[in-house]
Amino acid sequence: MRRLPVWLPPALLTLAVTLTGLGSAQLWRDELATWSAATRSPADLARLAGTIDAATGPYYLLMHGWTRVFGDSTIALRAPAVLAMTVAAGLLAVLGARLVDRSAGLLAGLLFAVLPGTSRYGQEARPYALATMLAVLATLLLVTALRRPSWARWAGYAAAVAALGLVHLIALTLLAAHALVVLVTWWHGPAEAGIATGEHPTGERDRRVWRWVVAVVPVALLAGPLLVKARTQQSRQLSWVDLARLDDLTALPGGVAQSSVVGGLLVGVAALGAARLGRRALLPVSAVLLPVLLLFVAGTVVPLWVPRYLVFVVPFACLLAGAALAAVATPAALVVVVLAGLLGLPDQAALRRTHEWPRSAPVDYAGAARVIGDGQRPGDAVVYSPRHSWLFLDLGIEYHLGDPPRDVLVTEDEVRRGDLWAAECPRPAQCLAGTPRVWLVVAGRHTEPLAAVPGAKGDALRADFTVAQVWPRPGLTVALLTSRPDR
Repeated sequence: MRRLPVWLPPALLTLAVTLTGLGSAQLWRDELATWSAATRSPADLARLAGTIDAATGPYYLLMHGWTRVFGDSTIALRAPAVLAMTVAAGLLAVLGARLVDRSAGLLAGLLFAVLPGTSRYGQEARPYALATMLAVLATLLLVTALRRPSWARWAGYAAAVAALGLVHLIALTLLAAHALVVLVTWWHGPAEAGIATGEHPTGERDRRVWRWVVAVVPVALLAGPLLVKARTQQSRQLSWVDLARLDDLTALPGGVAQSSVVGGLLVGVAALGAARLGRRALLPVSAVLLPVLLLFVAGTVVPLWVPRYLVFVVPFACLLAGAALAAVATPAALVVVVLAGLLGLPDQAALRRTHEWPRSAPVDYAGAARVIGDGQRPGDAVVYSPRHSWLFLDLGIEYHLGDPPRDVLVTEDEVRRGDLWAAECPRPAQCLAGTPRVWLVVAGRHTEPLAAVPGAKGDALRADFTVAQVWPRPGLTVALLTSRPDR
């Protein structure tokens, strides 16, 4: 009887797990940014990339085309991530089979499928799942090109790496691991790099390293200008990120695995796999450690350290773990995979309730939108506080409500500004004049929401309106304001 392809069980398991509860959690703030960008025209996307979000611009353009075909429902927005994680699991199994053996590849793919982090980023309308898939694909193509060099194989590798850089600039730190493997292969031959057992003529090794250099040229040409532009936008895009500290490294496994217990288990088993593989561990070990170390060192100088930016290294840790599990009997190895899945169940359930972090602090955009939709009347207006916040209160209400009340304070919306935030009226009292009712949406839980609005906006609302009713919702508060009779 013919055996199943090694990639099929991990891919099917990943697909089943990531499809489960795909639309349960609301779009969270980052996904709302994706929705806002993806539903703009290409010209508006180019303006957005020039203002604040160049690094994510290619992903937004991809999602623009996707939403034009499949719509912008929660499931439609997240489906590309599901597909990407599914493909990543299958490719990981193939990579493991090439570097170690079939059993290691299969177990690596199955372990990857049950990680809470695979579900978390496989159910998110952001570029991390695509970056993960492309990281594994590029590494697999590198192995293939080093073992059997040809210009066609190097061209495939070049295309995969260029796509990786366009989707996620930080994932290009993976090239440090690739460069190390190429240099070892060039200097000592594929066997010393853990790529193959046979030696090749010295001349072929010389050509191999230069072909790799040529293959990464398109990356520099495409991602270089993007990197330069993104660097100028860093103060706005990453204003919420702190400089990296040593204890951030200890928290990383739990961050990328979305479970401290499962992350710790993965690191422990991966370490055993690295010890077992010896020199064959060069590629997966460097693919984990070098991106982490490079981002950490950079993050101690520039605010860049965000654990989810390193999700693309998780498959390589799983490959090492798969190598360790392949050394024991299959039933025992599967027990470890099942154990990882069981330990991650609480986090699996939690991430399907909310994508916010901490998960004890969800933001109920949909609930707030229902309150407004149920009570909305012609002539009503809506006001958000704060406006310029990463919570994207306005985007959340607009997404769920579809036809919200007039955003009375907006003088230029985010699309025309080429930004993620709209511009507000500098004299709120004048812009509010003549409005009979205002729906006020405030971040956080407030018994007196009017008192929570600062500045001239708050002064104008308190002077001209009274609170008719308040609806507290997780993470925010909705209040209906009516104009004072004497106004």
